Amino acid sequence: MCGIAGIVTRDVPVDQSALERLKSALLHRGPDDQSILVEKNVGLVHTRLSIIDIAGGAQPLHMPANNTSLIANGEIYNYPDIRSDFESQGFGFSSKSDCEVILPLYKNHGEACVKHLRGMFAFCIYDRDENKLFFARDRMGEKPLYYYMNDSVFVFASELRALLASGMVPKQLNHHAIGRYYRYQYVPEPETPFEDVFKLESASTMTLDLKHWTLQSRKYWNAFDVEPIEKNPTEAIRYALEDAVSSALISDVPIGLSLSGGIDSSLIASLMRKYTDRPIDAISIGYANADEFDERSQAKTLASQLGLDFHDIEINDKEMIDRFPEMVTKRDDLIGDISGFNYFKIMEHAREQGIPVMLQGHGVDELCWGYPWVKDSVSYNEGANRVKLEEYIKAKFPWVRARTILRDISRTMSGETPFQFYELQPYTSWVLNHATSFFTPEFLRSSGILSSDTIAEYGKLNMRVDLEVTRLITDFYLRENGIAQGDRLSMASSIEMRLPFVDYKFVETVIGLRKANRDDHLPLKQLLKDSIGDLLPDEVLNRPKRGFSPPTSRWQQDLRETYGALLLDGYLVDNNILSGKTCKNMATVEMRDPVLSTISRLTLTLEMWLRNIL
Repeated sequence: MCGIAGIVTRDVPVDQSALERLKSALLHRGPDDQSILVEKNVGLVHTRLSIIDIAGGAQPLHMPANNTSLIANGEIYNYPDIRSDFESQGFGFSSKSDCEVILPLYKNHGEACVKHLRGMFAFCIYDRDENKLFFARDRMGEKPLYYYMNDSVFVFASELRALLASGMVPKQLNHHAIGRYYRYQYVPEPETPFEDVFKLESASTMTLDLKHWTLQSRKYWNAFDVEPIEKNPTEAIRYALEDAVSSALISDVPIGLSLSGGIDSSLIASLMRKYTDRPIDAISIGYANADEFDERSQAKTLASQLGLDFHDIEINDKEMIDRFPEMVTKRDDLIGDISGFNYFKIMEHAREQGIPVMLQGHGVDELCWGYPWVKDSVSYNEGANRVKLEEYIKAKFPWVRARTILRDISRTMSGETPFQFYELQPYTSWVLNHATSFFTPEFLRSSGILSSDTIAEYGKLNMRVDLEVTRLITDFYLRENGIAQGDRLSMASSIEMRLPFVDYKFVETVIGLRKANRDDHLPLKQLLKDSIGDLLPDEVLNRPKRGFSPPTSRWQQDLRETYGALLLDGYLVDNNILSGKTCKNMATVEMRDPVLSTISRLTLTLEMWLRNIL
């Protein structure tokens, strides 16, 4: 697990000082070793967190036979099999690194090499013979890659902050991206909050032709291309789960997991214990004066049953408030999720305890109907159960009138598209229905926030509603919120986070089974529970979901009281995004309505992010 970056110039030698700035900005992603390779107009940077082949896996890795060099970020879980195949053909490796197998794959298969890789990765191959740079990113987008290009320079990096630190990238705000942040609490790829700065999309490759100075990208995988799977669902899911977790356990260093008292992390714990006899550290988190959100006692009981070394962390409100701006910055991407501080603290503790690899349970809720609102959106969009959706909104959001929300949703989407998903969330509905009074007229024109959004072009894949909902929750919320902040906040503490439940084979299994037989009518996570019933005790399988949910309302109030004054004369006012009156309301008004409180927190997070990044 590492940081990668580089600068390519068209006519002049690469600025060595800019490469040094990139390296310094990525030290947290690679504290164990750093290197810079410069060849006239190409400069490559690598910072290494040593996980596989600690002594011999330094990068760049080279393959003289086809004049290529590689810098990579990630882990290739199936590298032992790939390596064995090449060795049986007489190929000799210079290291025991998992990433070195990428080079002979590229020699044999060209840009299709990515189809042979299982794992999480973002890499760059410098192909001197072809005079090009080849980039690739893993299927589910676990590892990031940002880039900027103009007529004379191309810059890329594992993190947005590093890209900006190069000093070669303009910091012109992208109002369209900021409008999307208010819709979703994150900025969907390929956009970023800066003009002309992009993320390479997940499951994509990209080629920079150095001779003609052209950039071309293409998708190499789509989970929804999988054929229907006509198998016993519980057997197929069980096999895919065991395969994913066992594959993710390769490591030459200690390994642990984030453990709540719920199904997802408990399942990982059980399978880790099944497939390794090495020590396993389990870290659980709780909150001072918030027993209703605290699952540490349940997590400790399971850890004891499985023989795991248990670590107990408690977050107090003062530390969370004091360090919130730091967390916002280290999250790198613009993400509004307040639960990020939980991951931040867990990964910090892992580093303090000398646990460089941590497994986490992102993905099961999104793939296996773990969220009630996601299931209900299927019924709503099929027009089958509007009454049930009203009842759900009343139960989950008792402070608002369900019929009012549904009326606002219908008004918001009038004339655009009949399919509604993220717009069913009260905060998104509020933003869209109050946009003209909330944002400045200039921002409304430049952001296009009231026009049809690109990820809101629902139904374009001509899929069933349940499959389209699955696509929307996995391709956007899971990837841009859970996976993205998990990577940045783990790497901020030099920790490699692994997510077995977003293994592409598990994803394909779930979607293939769903294509063959709909399962959204079943209780939450029913097929998953049926497949793992022998692995977990009943009290874990049937416990109400809480996960790492923080005391949100209390935290939001404390954040507003502590930092609200930042909104009065900050970037949002100076850049004509929000009016001074709007910012004053967001900063000072007592907000008993949780929807408005959420909007206030999103606004404050955006202001902090802009101040710290710019």
